[in-house]
Amino acid sequence: MTFDTIFNRNGSHCAKWDLMEKQYNVPPDSGLAMWVADMDFRPPNVIQDALRDILNHGFYGYFGDDQKYRKSIEWWMRTRHNWNIDPSWIFTTHGLVNGTALCIDSFTKPGDGIVLFTPIYHAFAKVIRAANRDVVECELHNNNGKYQLNLKASYAKLKGHEKMLIFCSPHNPGGRVWTKNELQSVVDFAKANNLILVSDEIHHDLIFPDHKHTPLALVDPTITDRLITMTATTKTFNIAGLHSGNVIIEDPILRKKFDSKMAALGLSPNSFGLFAATAAYSEQGANWVDELVKYLNSNRKIFDEGINAIPGLKSMELEATYLSWVDFSNFPMDMPAVISRVERHAKIATNHGLTFGKGGENFLRFNIAMPQSQIYEAVDRMVNTFNGLY
Repeated sequence: MTFDTIFNRNGSHCAKWDLMEKQYNVPPDSGLAMWVADMDFRPPNVIQDALRDILNHGFYGYFGDDQKYRKSIEWWMRTRHNWNIDPSWIFTTHGLVNGTALCIDSFTKPGDGIVLFTPIYHAFAKVIRAANRDVVECELHNNNGKYQLNLKASYAKLKGHEKMLIFCSPHNPGGRVWTKNELQSVVDFAKANNLILVSDEIHHDLIFPDHKHTPLALVDPTITDRLITMTATTKTFNIAGLHSGNVIIEDPILRKKFDSKMAALGLSPNSFGLFAATAAYSEQGANWVDELVKYLNSNRKIFDEGINAIPGLKSMELEATYLSWVDFSNFPMDMPAVISRVERHAKIATNHGLTFGKGGENFLRFNIAMPQSQIYEAVDRMVNTFNGLY
């Protein structure tokens, strides 16, 4: 497997490529899809082989004994993240947006406030509002191109009806890997305000050199009674369409509430997702991830060097993820005009920063998980589109 191979995904029911023209008026035959968090790399052979075995067997019934699947998750968290979990703590959801929705439904009621440190993954606010809860936006501090928590200001934002904090670690879209001290301050904030703390750690395997992800569960043992951790194979191994995510809950009271909600909704996992996850969380999968991170790190450097050479543009230095967050606030053009040039001139589809909440208004998010030749192409297009306009 080489990450340099370009695959034509047009017409394959791939949202990233097939919906690009409808969403952004960027034609798929000449455009670059850098929006949806979906890598343009095939998953590792260990996953392909597992799914091929199912096809060769030719039966697609309900998934039975999931002991091996749960053990694979336990092994991965222990060996890759130094986090010892009990397999009984694991709930499997249809991805982590679904997991977020189930947490909201299980632990809050309509009208409750849910805190988000913005800018943050746009699906959170969408799900919160759809559930008739109140989004409480607490803006992160952008310190010279690096996000920092601004908890003093966040305390002032609270109205007293807040019941939950949804936290993104590593951060999406800024790519921060929070330090242990920062994570402890988040724990203290949740405890001081009696908030259920939902920690979305879906990008925890995509960490660049000189940085280390710490599961929030390892920061403070007193947080157990309010902590819910969400993880998945989907971002790490590019299998999001298999809709499989894990909600990990140590506390038995919280676990019982969540279990009751899943039972009431009649939820059960997709067998293909479980087979793929079991295969992914293996030594072969781990080796593939190590090579992937090296490749993404190289892409990051190429992209940042090219973007930062354009006067007025600044790509926030990623510590994790494959989602580059580009700041246009110092460019002498309003964002509608910027977006028009990116989409009409550069023919690149990106996520608009406004959708990530307060603090994201002057940003665009670029997915750099693609063959390196396309990264060079994207940089060239941005240079040709914006150079000389400052």
